[in-house]
Amino acid sequence: MNVAESVAAVSLGDAVGASVSYDQLRVSDGTLYWLETRPDAGGVTTLTRWRGGEGVRDASPAGFNVTNSVHAYGGGSFAVAEGWLWCAGEGGLYEGRHGGELDLVSQASLGDLTLGDGELLAVRESDHGDELIAISLTGTRQRRTLVASRGFLSAPRPGPSSLAWSAWSERDMPWDACEVWVASYSPHGHIESPVKVAGGANESAIEPRWGPDGALYFMSDRSGWWNLFRWDGDKVEAMASIIGECAAEPWELGYASYDFLEDGRIVVAVQDGPRHRLVLIDSSGAVRSVELPYTSIKPYLAALGTTVALIGSSPTVAPQIALVHLGDNDPQVEVLAKSEHAGLARVKVSTPTELRVRVTDGREVLALVYPPAGSPASWRAPVIVRAHPGPTASCLLRLDWQAQFFTSRGFAVVDVDYLGSTGYGRAFRESLYGRWGLDDVDDCAAVANHLLAAGQATPGQVFIRGASAGGYTALHAVAQHGPFAAATAISAIVDPDRWTKTVPRFQRAHAMRLRGGAGRVEAAAVRGPVLFIHGTADEVAMVEDVCELADHLAARGVPHELLLLSDVGHYVATSTGAGAALEAELAHYRAAVAAAATS
Repeated sequence: MNVAESVAAVSLGDAVGASVSYDQLRVSDGTLYWLETRPDAGGVTTLTRWRGGEGVRDASPAGFNVTNSVHAYGGGSFAVAEGWLWCAGEGGLYEGRHGGELDLVSQASLGDLTLGDGELLAVRESDHGDELIAISLTGTRQRRTLVASRGFLSAPRPGPSSLAWSAWSERDMPWDACEVWVASYSPHGHIESPVKVAGGANESAIEPRWGPDGALYFMSDRSGWWNLFRWDGDKVEAMASIIGECAAEPWELGYASYDFLEDGRIVVAVQDGPRHRLVLIDSSGAVRSVELPYTSIKPYLAALGTTVALIGSSPTVAPQIALVHLGDNDPQVEVLAKSEHAGLARVKVSTPTELRVRVTDGREVLALVYPPAGSPASWRAPVIVRAHPGPTASCLLRLDWQAQFFTSRGFAVVDVDYLGSTGYGRAFRESLYGRWGLDDVDDCAAVANHLLAAGQATPGQVFIRGASAGGYTALHAVAQHGPFAAATAISAIVDPDRWTKTVPRFQRAHAMRLRGGAGRVEAAAVRGPVLFIHGTADEVAMVEDVCELADHLAARGVPHELLLLSDVGHYVATSTGAGAALEAELAHYRAAVAAAATS
């Protein structure tokens, strides 16, 4: 544990305060808007704006939380036009002027807010299904239902005398089977003659939006990868064939993985494993990569002329808002907002190496290995293996200050893209169905065993942690013989069968497809100390399941700790409980290291 003694430790305050989350970039009237979730400001999500010559300032009232819970994970929480804001918040839909107070105009649960001609379009969710609704912005706020479904709807996008949207059944997730529909539509009227453009049982068609040429564009994974397609009202054609994911797995509403530049080019964010890149597609279908200082790009692109705004990061740069000027010359990057203060620029960060480990079925598992900060090439240290949530998420090649909190204290941190991750095509993503708690655990263990065999991981000091679905992976990893001496389970799922009944309706199909693998985490099988961290307001993974498992461990005398975070939801890392969670996790590993040293 002395490899980083000469390295200044990242303070708890910096690890939390620099973990700002940026989301939902949008452009209106030459002004760029985005959402900021600030853990050191009570976890409130604030609408922020930037305009040339004016700088960055808050656009929503102080303390107002811009959020919605449509489909459990929200998204598309605001719309703006001509100085007016429409924001989803606790209690419903609000409207008002920039910087002024917002008035409640509807108590409905709304998301994916989109402005049409004199009306606001949105997705409304209820226990019985989804509706696409239109709310008049003139006169009385009349609300009309345009489309209704027992399943799910998203992306209402008005076009020339038309409306496009996405739809999927209650038996599917949008990354498994999703359709794009178009119907004739005029503002204040009703849709007519709906037509399915793309999608089906084995195709995920998502992110429809109208191009400046009047055609409808969308992403489809019919080739095995999400690629961009165009529908001209008659036929569908691929814009370009790219081996990579040109869209993100749609956990939230309002994603924008591509946008249109005024010179006719289309800018697209592409994921290859843990890396993202930005590409330009011209009218001939030619694809050109854009050289950027970023290796991770969120699925929120917003074009302003020949400039694109994005949320980018790299192993040495935490997520930041930037403008990328894409003229005829080399791209120029202009940073508008970042979370780090000047003092953090002097902190020595740990940068990762990519590790590929072959597993028993011949697959390769990719992992990002962050050595202890300041360590030599021949480092040897305690290792924290992190199983990402989802499990359709992926490792992200970006600076994570909460990971640096541990690497600056002598730990190595290892992120694993286990089977089921996004970034490797549809077949890889689907392969974990029915194998959850088995193959994901094996992949994490294979990486840990490789590091042990290489002499980098200290025997008896290899730990696993995960959040949400990753918490389930972590628990099963210490419920069998293997390399892991202890586990941290954050917002963890415990019983897949019970979870199918308690999970929000959006994720129920996912729970049904995942189960059938390792099954419930049984206290009798747990072989190492466990730290549980859970928010009492978590609506995705029920806190009662974790408390029950902790009670069973106590009855069997298995070492464990349970940290309950009052009024915290599913996302701990950006909540008011982030600091307490980090402190507890560090103490958990240090106790395990001390126990291993004396055994």
